[in-house]
Amino acid sequence: MTAEMTLRRRAAAVIVRGNRVLMVRERGRGPSGRHDGQEYWTLPGGGIAAGETAEDAVRREVVEEVGLRPLAVRYLLDVPYPSGLTSCFAVQVADGEPSLGKDTLSCDCPVMVGMDWVPLPQLHTETPGLPIPTMIVVWDPTMPQ
Repeated sequence: MTAEMTLRRRAAAVIVRGNRVLMVRERGRGPSGRHDGQEYWTLPGGGIAAGETAEDAVRREVVEEVGLRPLAVRYLLDVPYPSGLTSCFAVQVADGEPSLGKDTLSCDCPVMVGMDWVPLPQLHTETPGLPIPTMIVVWDPTMPQ
């Protein structure tokens, strides 16, 4: 983990309905240095602002990114993301369908390009719980390595 990664804290939401988790599709920085890079799926979330708690940040990000109203938030764990250590929260939301927020970014950070309810993987474990992917990279075999 780089020094830059350890300084940027993030918060992400695990929102589950039935046996699906809400994921946001983003496009990263590519050859032009802007938003023309690889696409990947990630949990809704983002950076924690100065003076903001991780719980406040995840509540704000859920509203901004997927247009849902958080009802209850419960801390799960911290996981490393490429952009920084991320605090993940189980988030219960009000009824309603999600709607993708609008990114108005002047930076070269990833941009949201879609979202969907992604089926949870079927895993057999000895303890109860849901296997939640924190990030799924969409691999394009035509891209140079």
